Amino acid sequence: MRVGIPAESRPAERRVAGLPETVTTLIGAGLAVDVQSGAGGHAHASDAAYRAAGANVVPDHPAGRCEVLVSVQPPTPDEAARLREGDITVSFLQPGGEPELVEVLRSRGVTSFSLDLLPRVTRAQSADALSSQALVAGYRAVVEAAEHLPRFLPMFTTAAGTIPPAKVLVLGAGVAGLQAIATARRLGAVVEAYDVRAAAKEEVRSLGAKFLELDLETQQGVYAQVQSEEFLERQRELVGERVAASDVVITTAAVPGRTAPVLVTNDMLKGMAPGSVVVDLAAESGGNVTASRPGERTWVGEVLVLGARNMPSSMPVHASRLYARNVANLLLMMTRDGRVEPDLDDEVLAGCCLTHRGELRRELP
Repeated sequence: MRVGIPAESRPAERRVAGLPETVTTLIGAGLAVDVQSGAGGHAHASDAAYRAAGANVVPDHPAGRCEVLVSVQPPTPDEAARLREGDITVSFLQPGGEPELVEVLRSRGVTSFSLDLLPRVTRAQSADALSSQALVAGYRAVVEAAEHLPRFLPMFTTAAGTIPPAKVLVLGAGVAGLQAIATARRLGAVVEAYDVRAAAKEEVRSLGAKFLELDLETQQGVYAQVQSEEFLERQRELVGERVAASDVVITTAAVPGRTAPVLVTNDMLKGMAPGSVVVDLAAESGGNVTASRPGERTWVGEVLVLGARNMPSSMPVHASRLYARNVANLLLMMTRDGRVEPDLDDEVLAGCCLTHRGELRRELP
């Protein structure tokens, strides 16, 4: 069977779903690999490197010529229309935002897997692309904040006096939040963080940050859950003072399949010092900050709000390296004797399968 790796066609996407190192892995599992010419350009993976790894470099999009199509962004409806019955796709397919595409995949009998839907179980960790890309986003958020902040992050002691370190507040301590904490600490900032999950407290402290203790009920479990508006209002009241005292605020709170909770209001932003920077990593899912817009810079008074859009794509080399390994690991779960034949009785594969044999296996939001 042939696996196709296309050049990403959607705007501003610079990652690639396979690199020469993962091509070697897939070929070792008995698969053949077609790579569209130029697919790895932004990740500095040349056509020659793919050929050296054993791939067949093709001039056009491989949809319709390969039994398996792997990509970062999902195929467009036109690309999906070229797929054949029984073909398999793997991508970041958000079903609620792509109803036309989902219908094309269903009607053509394509088996589609969405890494957005991958179950959060131990056996699936090696394919957990949401976590790997969140790590990139958390790191990049701090770099973006440091670039726009008109003051130092670390402390400096000079003959002209001492410059105190910047204060960074991270709201949400999942993978992205923890990486933001670690990066801000490495750059010398004083960091504090908050998460509604009780399990996050020790993780935050282990990175050298202060965990905010708020007079609120904590959640058990690994992943955040939907909270009532009364809870969120009380949370905003309690965290508002810490927002005002911070030079940088990075928000990362998200609930899978739901609109992101509002954590920072415009009134809270107005209490921050002039020149402060807020980075909202949840901007694409509704936003933790009322003023944020995906991909835009917004000013609230003299406070800059950066709405993240596809942050991992701004670091295509390592983002692609992590994502390509996630994709290869998922494919290996369904490959036997050189054939990709997913067992949909497997909880991991069943959990992220969206369409199969003309049926929609997940209800659209």
